[in-house]
Formats: sequence, C-alpha cells, structure tokens
Amino acid sequence: MGRTETLFTSSSAAVMNVSLFSFPNPVDEVSARLVAGGVVVIAGLYLITQWSWLLFLLVWGFVSRVLTGPKLSPLGFLVTRIIRPKLNLSERLTAGPPKRFAQGIGAVFSISAMVSYFCGVTSVSLLLVASLTIFAFLEAAVGFCAGCWVFRQLVRAGLVTKSTCESCNEIWAQART
Repeated sequence: MGRTETLFTSSSAAVMNVSLFSFPNPVDEVSARLVAGGVVVIAGLYLITQWSWLLFLLVWGFVSRVLTGPKLSPLGFLVTRIIRPKLNLSERLTAGPPKRFAQGIGAVFSISAMVSYFCGVTSVSLLLVASLTIFAFLEAAVGFCAGCWVFRQLVRAGLVTKSTCESCNEIWAQART
C-alpha cells in the first residue's frame, strides 16, 4: 500500500507523510465509469432544473478529483468506498494520468458553466453542462473516455512526453493488437 496519511495529534505531535494531493495510478476502470455515471445524473438534473447548487457540486467534484483523486470528491468517495466494494466484479486497471487529464477538462467545463450561469448567460452554461453530460455518458455506458483520447493525441503530437505516462504505452500497444 505504500500510501500514508497525515495525522496530527495534539498529545503526541505525531506526523506521518501526507499524500493528499495525489491521483491514483493505475485507476480502477469500473470506479471511473461509476463516477462518470454519477456525473451524468448530477449534470442531467442540472439540465432539467437549472438549480445552481448542482453546478457547485459538479465543480467541487471535478476540481477535487483532479487535485486528490477520489479522496475529497463526494462522488469519488461514494463510489470507491461504498458502491464499488459491494460489486462482485474483478478490478480492471487503466492508466491514471489520462483519467486525471479528463477530470481536468471536466473541471474547466464545469467552472466555465458556473461562471456563465452567474454572469447571466444561462444558454452557455446549459451547453457546457450538456457537453459534459454527453462525454460522461460515453465513459459510463461504453467506456470511451474523450479526455483520455485527447491525452493520447497530445502524447502522439509530442506535447505531452511519453514518460508522463509509461503505463499508457503498454495500454495503447495492447489496444492495437
């Protein structure tokens, strides 16, 4: 397990190494797809109701997953700690860096949607959340991660070094065979 958490105790001042701001690598594909399904539900509910608090939930989820993986994300926590352990499915691992990149794209879209909403440009907010919904649905339903695809294109173009994701090379090589 190698990961440690920080503990501050007033009585003993014991401090252990913190890895709060890390992203898992590899990532369980089933968990990623379940989180995407949750995004579909939240984003779909926003599209129907236009309740602004759902935008805050989307932003918090994406930003927290980019920064800490599932640790501070309510949806990530729900999936990895409660739902996923109850499923009797074997773990399917995939590379973490492309998934983190995809969460970053989701963060940009959801932040932009929230800013648009509060600037009174609701149509742009709805368009951005509709886009998020479509891409999250593709991930949840068929396992196509558009952000991962973009990440791969950036690696191919040399804009992201191959060393950023050594495990990606193995995954993409397997996909070709």
